[in-house]
Amino acid sequence: MRVYVPLTLSGLAEAYKTGELGAGPFLAYAVTPALREWYLSDDIEELEYAALNRAALASLRLLAADPAAARRRVVVAVDVPDGAASADPDRGLDPAALGEVRVTVAVRLAKAAAVHVDLDEAEADVSAAAAALEAADGGDDDAQFVVDGAEDHELLWYATQEIPNLVGLGD
Repeated sequence: MRVYVPLTLSGLAEAYKTGELGAGPFLAYAVTPALREWYLSDDIEELEYAALNRAALASLRLLAADPAAARRRVVVAVDVPDGAASADPDRGLDPAALGEVRVTVAVRLAKAAAVHVDLDEAEADVSAAAAALEAADGGDDDAQFVVDGAEDHELLWYATQEIPNLVGLGD
């Protein structure tokens, strides 16, 4: 099963140093039955893109909680064994939990398929979105517009070999 793990650049640097995305259990996003129902598509690429975007929003939440983190969303795509990730049936239809899964096994960073990261030029919009997130969660439409502005930036795809350069540990 492909899961999308939300991180920050500092979280990615830590995963690179330890070689591990998480020891389990930890939160990730995937194509779940509830996400399929919500997205109304049978196209697996579209569904995986929706799961990736849910993880990007979770990354934004991590940024909102860590003002010192670089203002770029980070999502790591990794395949885990079937049964190693499961959705909470009690939260399945909660809009805030769409695509959410709990990974119960340790996941090595070496197993990652790709890393998705914002470009530097997205930082201002991502920073504004992180600052507006709490108000948006409270129903403020103007704040939601700011949060949606971060989603206008596509996360770029990086090979796992590029992680050292992404986190400032490259040549």
